[in-house]
Amino acid sequence: MSSKSVLAAVLLISLGIVFGVVLISSFKGVSYSFAGEDIHLGAQSQQKASASLQALNEAFHAIAKSVNPSVVYITVKTKGDEEGGDDENAPDLFHRFFGPDFRNQFPKRGPEIGAGSGLILTGNGYILTNNHVIDNANSDGIKVILPDTREFKGKLIGTDKYTDVAVVKIDASDLPVAAIGNSDDVEVGNIVFAFGNPLGLTSTMTEGIVSALGRRIDIITDAYGIENFIQTDAAVNPGNSGGPLVDINGDVIGMNTAIATTNSRYQGYSFAIPINLAKKVATDLIKYGKVRRGYIGVGIRTVDAVTAKAAGLDKAEGVIVDEVKPNSAGAEADIRLGDIILSVDGKQVNSSNALQTIVAGKNPGQAVTLNIYRDKTTLEKKLTLKARDDEDEVVPAKDSKSDEPSDDEGVSPKSLKLDDLGMTVQNLTAKLKQDAATDHGVLVENVEPYGTAQERDLRQGDIILSVGDKSITSVDEFNAAVKKLKPGDAVMLRVKEDKRIRFIAIEMPK
Repeated sequence: MSSKSVLAAVLLISLGIVFGVVLISSFKGVSYSFAGEDIHLGAQSQQKASASLQALNEAFHAIAKSVNPSVVYITVKTKGDEEGGDDENAPDLFHRFFGPDFRNQFPKRGPEIGAGSGLILTGNGYILTNNHVIDNANSDGIKVILPDTREFKGKLIGTDKYTDVAVVKIDASDLPVAAIGNSDDVEVGNIVFAFGNPLGLTSTMTEGIVSALGRRIDIITDAYGIENFIQTDAAVNPGNSGGPLVDINGDVIGMNTAIATTNSRYQGYSFAIPINLAKKVATDLIKYGKVRRGYIGVGIRTVDAVTAKAAGLDKAEGVIVDEVKPNSAGAEADIRLGDIILSVDGKQVNSSNALQTIVAGKNPGQAVTLNIYRDKTTLEKKLTLKARDDEDEVVPAKDSKSDEPSDDEGVSPKSLKLDDLGMTVQNLTAKLKQDAATDHGVLVENVEPYGTAQERDLRQGDIILSVGDKSITSVDEFNAAVKKLKPGDAVMLRVKEDKRIRFIAIEMPK
């Protein structure tokens, strides 16, 4: 062996010994004895947390101690699926919290067991949870397990599919009840805590902040569905559904209901029903066995910047009325198509779901005051809310497919392509007018992908009745009205879709 190799080996061994000494000395708090003496692991801590950190620690612990006893674990035995089939109503992105594999597709499934959470509302056993937690349960398939491990058979008191709220009753007394807060006071940035039983892990608490308010995610597919979720980043997973979302005072301000996910697990965003809405629904279910909910009787859409510009508003605010149902409270109060509702009883409504939530918190027979923008002026309308007739359902929107046009009217040109707007319009034939029950307008023959018309939600088969204040009877008139607009101008189109009137604002491309 060369002298260099010997030297290298000696250096390597020396470094190993030194490293070993350093490594052992770094664990000087650990001592060992092989002679029957005591073994002491770890050194005594010399550092104390700051007073503010200790106070925060105690505050979190106090919240857990206060809330956890009122959170229950609910298991549900559901009816079998004799036919199988996909769950067509479940969006791909948003998964409800029924269980780890909620509504996976299996042909002809037998009875299944799902799990969720609930909140004790009263000392005598009324429990708040989500409708989707107990949906399709057998008559004796609901079991409620308390944090002290006692088990009870749950009786379903009532459900409300429009808010995804349900109430279950157990035969018990002197139960711990959580404090109920005011969800109207919640603000973005507030610290919140989610409680529940995710993935079967009972009595779990997670922490986050309110990251958005008034969120609509379209998981309640019914036309009258009410979504005004509190969005948080508190970690929630399947099994959290029905559990409470609480604030720093330990007061319940929401009920965990959904997550945004691509894998049926938490990926950063969760959604809770505001407790003010859930409490109103639960109170009605307990007291009346059904929800007593007032309705204005109008179809509405959120006003965006282009719609505001076309209407003459200084900024995007309010909701625009697309439909007024006959004999409704809105019709009796002279609410008109194209009106923009700015506030209800002094509360601003800058989204359709915000208005729905406010009105849903009121009973039939209650009076409300609407602040309305119409023809560039504001006015007040007082109306008395009515109950909705359950038989009076909203006709779902669908694409219209027109018949092939004929030349029976002798109008020219037959159709017109507007490249700037990305659509083609066509004169109405006598048959199309008859089918659409209109005496004027032009048919949207084609809408190009990613064009202005598609971005503003114009659809093939729509009939454009007017541009601004001008009624349209032909593509020539439509073209003339559009050509008067300069780049950047916005105008309101009155559009008929099947039997429904919509107002669509379009801004001319610059």
